[in-house]
Amino acid sequence: MKRAYYYLFYKIYKFSEAAPSRWWSDWKAYFVINILIGIILLSIGGYYTVITKKDMLPVTNPSMFVTIIFIAISVFNYFIFFSRDQWKKYVKEFDHLEKRKNKIGSLIIGSVILLIIANLVFMFYLMSQIDWKQYR
Repeated sequence: MKRAYYYLFYKIYKFSEAAPSRWWSDWKAYFVINILIGIILLSIGGYYTVITKKDMLPVTNPSMFVTIIFIAISVFNYFIFFSRDQWKKYVKEFDHLEKRKNKIGSLIIGSVILLIIANLVFMFYLMSQIDWKQYR
């Protein structure tokens, strides 16, 4: 699982390197991973709300709670990828994969990212179907 997480960083990094503006590709990959994790957590919270008809966050200021969680994820990812420039090691390691494995990995990573985004859209659709007046 850890290796798949590093490979996700690698593929997003390589995608950023292929873009016209190649500066800060490592940071772009870092932010995309943070956003994807944020989307996953948002989806989990949304599904909890859809199933239980209750807010997942029983706090008075949910935006502050979400901000703290997002900062914690960002710090965690920072230490995984940027402490001692670990991301360079991962890029070198995955650069040596054979082309066939790399193409299959690209398809898997692309599919996972599309699935995460589609999941978020579906969760918002389910939330829009709830009659909230009935539960307040």
